[in-house]
Amino acid sequence: MSSKNHLDLAFTPALEQAKLIRDRQITPLELTQLYLSRIEKYDSQLGCFYHVAHESAIADAQQKTEQLAQTSDTRKLPPFFGVPIGIKDLKSVADMPISYGVPALKEQIATFDEGVVTKIKQAGFIILGKTAAAQLGSFPYTEPEGFAPTRNPWNRDYTPGGSSGGSSAAVAAGLCPIALGGDGGGSIRGPAACCNLVGIKPSRGRISMAPVGDRISGLGTHGVLARTVADAAAFLDVTAGYITGDPYWLPNPEIPFVEATQQTLPPLKIGFITSLLPLGKPTPEYQQSVATIVKQLEALSHTIIPQEIDLTSLIKPFTTVWATAVASSGIPLEALSPMNQWVNTQSGTAGEYLQAVTQMQLFARRLVSLFTQLDVLVAPTYMHPAIKIGEWADLSPEDTFQNIVNWIFPCPPFNVTGQPVVNIPAGFDNNNVPLGVQLVGKPNDEATIISLAFQLEQAQPWSLMRPEKFA
Repeated sequence: MSSKNHLDLAFTPALEQAKLIRDRQITPLELTQLYLSRIEKYDSQLGCFYHVAHESAIADAQQKTEQLAQTSDTRKLPPFFGVPIGIKDLKSVADMPISYGVPALKEQIATFDEGVVTKIKQAGFIILGKTAAAQLGSFPYTEPEGFAPTRNPWNRDYTPGGSSGGSSAAVAAGLCPIALGGDGGGSIRGPAACCNLVGIKPSRGRISMAPVGDRISGLGTHGVLARTVADAAAFLDVTAGYITGDPYWLPNPEIPFVEATQQTLPPLKIGFITSLLPLGKPTPEYQQSVATIVKQLEALSHTIIPQEIDLTSLIKPFTTVWATAVASSGIPLEALSPMNQWVNTQSGTAGEYLQAVTQMQLFARRLVSLFTQLDVLVAPTYMHPAIKIGEWADLSPEDTFQNIVNWIFPCPPFNVTGQPVVNIPAGFDNNNVPLGVQLVGKPNDEATIISLAFQLEQAQPWSLMRPEKFA
């Protein structure tokens, strides 16, 4: 066993855990047992996991511990050999439940591994289980009916965000060191912001959606929630890459993303969003978060340029496509929540859907053209801090939907453009709930925002912070 105590080990970054295993300071079995015991102790307070894969995780960890003992040169082991991970419920893992947050599907068992899950296994990870998600991934909070709400480890009265809320809460509470998420409109970045984590939505085509199609016109992508920039970058390295038949793809990066953390950046031209029309300015807490990051970037000798972004032409087409994703799920409407049933009514005709896709693409051309003058754009992750659990439960679907738009809409523009984005922690509100700021890169340029995020992380090492009740 490592000289680190169990608590420190639970909050140790995934790459450091992998090194401890290769250095034979700890075994995969000891590490897996540590996380399973923490899940057993704390998850009833948080609701991070819909399924804990206790038996298969222990079996995998025992096999890897035996393999470690028989390996003479541990440098040849996969990069995350023996490190536990959580997988968002919306992602298929063979022989594990996949409910999509629908009560009627709680007992449904997946019959295949998604391509990203295959790569996660090849990288040496041990899957602890399936983390909680908003029903169909539709909402920025994780409270599907028929399941316990997922709570924020920093303040359990508040949401950890959504739809990857289980993944973010689990990493923040030290129930796993890293987790797979998905982002079709902020579903990685929002939870990362709410839980003081690094969350990367990679470029469109960076991580394959195999064996299925994209389903929502390229808005959605797999991604990662982690404690450190290096962990998130290394996760991209092991999960990225073309799989036969992908509808779009990118060339491999010139250097591994994890090496980008060590690159020295030249002075950059960095825009920062002061307001988002027609929504206006974010709340003072979020204005302060952006201002703090901007000040740090200025201290790093980057040129800062204020920006105002107009989303007026995007909101309606984006919400049409968002609604169509619910309509296309194939799940009977009566099995869905009243909110998702209402969202389904907003999807329109096939012709209206195609018109909406075209309008999104025209918006994307205008927004990406801004990056001919900018290297990076800084934006608030949300317009205001996290809401309380159940805060909007008594509102009409129409009012809830408008509240969602008014909260999360700094995120969807970059799903539409397909650009890479990293959420970085950026302070706390008066309720001790974390806040986050987005660093948006040029298309196909994760390296620059990873390097920039790493610079900021050195100035403010957020991974050392832990939610008090779980640390």
